Amino acid sequence: MDERVVAAEGIDWGGSGAEEEMPDQDKPLSKSVHTDLPLPLSCPLKCTLIKGDYLYFHYGCDGQDDRGWGCGYRTVETMTSWICHNLSPPKHQSRPPPSLPEIQQALVAMGDKPGSFSGSREWIGTFEASLVLDYFYDVPCKLVHIRGGEAQLEHVAAEELHQHFEQHGSPVMMGGDRDNSSKGVVGVCTGDKGSYLLVVDPHYYGRQLEKTELQRRGWVVWRRVSSLDQSSFYNLCLPQTAKKTNVNWMADL
Repeated sequence: MDERVVAAEGIDWGGSGAEEEMPDQDKPLSKSVHTDLPLPLSCPLKCTLIKGDYLYFHYGCDGQDDRGWGCGYRTVETMTSWICHNLSPPKHQSRPPPSLPEIQQALVAMGDKPGSFSGSREWIGTFEASLVLDYFYDVPCKLVHIRGGEAQLEHVAAEELHQHFEQHGSPVMMGGDRDNSSKGVVGVCTGDKGSYLLVVDPHYYGRQLEKTELQRRGWVVWRRVSSLDQSSFYNLCLPQTAKKTNVNWMADL
C-alpha cells in the first residue's frame, strides 16, 4: 500500500493543522492535482475517476482567510472550475467560478438564506452546493443521503460514486453531520476488502503548491471508506453533467 494512504488516516480534516504560510495570490491555482497519484490497491476490482481538468481551490487561495468555515465554498469552486473547463453552458452563464461573496449573494437572491448571510462566516453544505451549481451553470445535482455505519458507507457510497464517475465524470462534494468537513471526491477504488475515496481536501492554507507536494503532504489522498466517522451520516452532491456538451470552452481561468 502507498504510504500516502496510510498517512491520510491521521489528517485533521477540520483544518486545525493547516499550514501557516500566507497564500500566494499571484501564482495560478494548481490544476488536476490528483493525477499521477498511485492507486491504493495493487489489484483493484474496480476504479473510476473523474474525466477532465479542474482547479484546486482551498482556504485563503484568493486572499480571503476562510479557515474554519469556508471548506464547502472551496469545494463548490473546485466543482465549478471543472464545469468551466469541460462543459458548454448557455452564453449568459459563461463565467468563471463564483467567489465566496458571490456564492453567498446568490443563496440570498434565491431565498435560501436571509440577507444577513452575505458577508457572514456561515458554512454551506451539499444542499447549498446543489443550488449554486444550478443557479450559475444550469447544472442540476443529485443529492444522496447515506446513514452512518460501515456497511452503508462501503456499499451505498462506493456504488453511487462508481456510477457517477462512469456516467458524468464530474467532481463530487461530500459532507456530514458529526464529520462536517467538506471533501471533494474525484475517484473511488474498490477491492475485495473495501473501498477507497480519492479526496481533494480544501482545508489546506498556505502558498500554492505543486500537485506532487500536495499529494506528499496528504491534501490529495486515497482515503479508506472505513476510516470515515462511522457515527456520522454523509451526504453526496453529484452534479448531473452527462447531457451537457463536453468542450473545453475556457482555455484558462
